[in-house]
Amino acid sequence: MRNDDIAQLRRMCLIREFETRAVQLYAAGEIKGSLHSSAGQEAVAVGVCSQLTDADYITSTHRGHGHAIAKGASIDRLMAELMGRATGYCRGKGGSMHVADFGIGMLGANGIVAAGIPMAVGAAYASQIRGEDRIAVAFFGDGALAEGVLWESVNLAALWKLPVVFVAENNQYAVSLGVRDGFAAKRIADVPESFGVPSAAVDGMSLVEVREAVETAVRRARERQGPSFVECLTYRFTGHSRGDPNHGPYRTKEEWASWLEKDPIPRFAAEIGAADQLDELNEEAAAQVEAATERAREAPFPTVESAYEDVFPSEVAAT
Repeated sequence: MRNDDIAQLRRMCLIREFETRAVQLYAAGEIKGSLHSSAGQEAVAVGVCSQLTDADYITSTHRGHGHAIAKGASIDRLMAELMGRATGYCRGKGGSMHVADFGIGMLGANGIVAAGIPMAVGAAYASQIRGEDRIAVAFFGDGALAEGVLWESVNLAALWKLPVVFVAENNQYAVSLGVRDGFAAKRIADVPESFGVPSAAVDGMSLVEVREAVETAVRRARERQGPSFVECLTYRFTGHSRGDPNHGPYRTKEEWASWLEKDPIPRFAAEIGAADQLDELNEEAAAQVEAATERAREAPFPTVESAYEDVFPSEVAAT
């Protein structure tokens, strides 16, 4: 067992509990708008962020709660944002797809497919020209594989040897489109390698495999050897969003059940000899999330007047 194994298991439990509670709150009408759960994908978020410092950057997706928590975001502020309260990350005006915390290098979730990728490349470029020891990680789903901006970003990062790691969370479906129906290449890893970018495909349900692959990629980035690409084969246990049933018409109950058996949390707990601690860690996470939920309920909603605040950069910088 590594010294940080229990901390990483604890973080995965917290993400799962947060997502579970958020789905319940959405069903009860306490969370409005849209909601995309990352339950099942915890090993990717925690495995990647375990290799980063607070100074390093990440960009996220519409399914970004797990990334934010793995990077160290406050679940109080995150839950408050989901519940539309003024104490949230965007003061209750952004919702789950716009969460950002620059203090921990979280440059933002994003409702536009692939839109966070060039932001990560820009952050990596800024780090390079400033001579800083900061790298950037771009999280994106398999739906982004068909977006031109991904490969433009990979090309530019390769040309300039930027300190960026591209992390593809291949959860098998872009909404309901299977990855093999939406991307022509037989091996995703072959495409970045054509740009001279080292690429690895790992079991995204294994925190150990994700961690090891990203450790290598992060080392290359810090040594200014250029970008890397890591494809993590994973699965979302819920539907695409709250309007989509768990297994939906596009994936079978048998497929869904087979992936549930690969749950990364009990798997990692067993691998590090901590299976007997799992119930306690889950109870601890549930208490933390419930406390965050109650604090959010007690917080005020944003005022009508605040709709015109935080519009211009000077106002944001002054707060």
